Amino acid sequence: MPDSTRFIGLDVHRDTITFAVAPAAGPVEYVAEVAHDLPKLRRALEKARAGGPVRACYEAGGCGYVLWRKLRSWGIPCDVIAPSLVPTRPGDRRKTDARDAVQLATLHRAGQLTAVHVPGEEEERVRDLTRARQAFARDVHESRQRVLKFLQLRGQVFRGGRHAWTQRFHAWLVGLVPALAELDRVVLTAHVAALEHKQALARGLDAKIEEVSRGEPYRDVVARLRALRGVDTLTALSLVAEIGDIGRFETPRRLMGYLGLTASERSSGATERRGGITKSGNSRCRRLLVEAAWHNRHAPRHSLKLEQRRQGLAPDVLACAVRAQERLHRRFVHLSQRMASQKAVTAVARELVGFVWALMRGTPQALLAPPR
Repeated sequence: MPDSTRFIGLDVHRDTITFAVAPAAGPVEYVAEVAHDLPKLRRALEKARAGGPVRACYEAGGCGYVLWRKLRSWGIPCDVIAPSLVPTRPGDRRKTDARDAVQLATLHRAGQLTAVHVPGEEEERVRDLTRARQAFARDVHESRQRVLKFLQLRGQVFRGGRHAWTQRFHAWLVGLVPALAELDRVVLTAHVAALEHKQALARGLDAKIEEVSRGEPYRDVVARLRALRGVDTLTALSLVAEIGDIGRFETPRRLMGYLGLTASERSSGATERRGGITKSGNSRCRRLLVEAAWHNRHAPRHSLKLEQRRQGLAPDVLACAVRAQERLHRRFVHLSQRMASQKAVTAVARELVGFVWALMRGTPQALLAPPR
């Protein structure tokens, strides 16, 4: 009996949804556009379902996963597609909503699309919480730069130490304000007030992140990840929320590829060319891992904060964390003698993924075998 499944490609925008319906074989049956109104969309899709089972798909984007959850609740299987992995033809220079919907329907039918992992609603909320904290970190940095650049324009440069924003810097800034002109004081006060407001909001998010990380189901996995050098609560919870179900990755190499930390390649025949990392997948995780890898450029030494984070952990978790600290430092020293530090730390971040994979899965003993 021939397959009667119809494949529906949805091109989703804020105000409209264009959908194309393709049978199991043959040309697309029809293309239509409806307002981005879920009851109207349901009525339109019910007509397609009248002829048999259907499968839908749409690209991941700014509209999130609300539509995916609604389609599933209506009994319509749906995949959310990775936009960067949709096959394209170099010579095709026409792009419209209708053509995009047809392309999604036909490629989905051919099995040439890659679906992304759809997080649960609570998992998505935690991920948005950590992303908000990272956004405020950037905002705080920008506000600090505005203060420093404004002072530099007025010929005021802090010379009391190598770094600004210390207690000595704040004392210098307070003493500087009365000497400024009235309009300069107004501008500087506004910049400083905006900075302090952002810092207060960031502290509130930090408190909430700490609370979430101590609850289920994050407590144990976050505690294990915090045993790694350069990984504290924000980084640990961010990795857990962004990666999601670690069981999707059977080996550390699969996780490395998902995070875009594997080398790109353009080989043909006897010629083999390897380039920089692919930078595919989740850029936030990749940035966090590179930042954590920078901590391993220093030789392992006693750290009171690190020892406090490791208290109460299982012996195999501690052994895995110590091995990571020693191995990653040796790797950075070895590679930094052959290449730039930025490239070396990227390679260290790739190896750090292996330890993250083992600790998230709760199998640190997998990395404790003697190295070959």
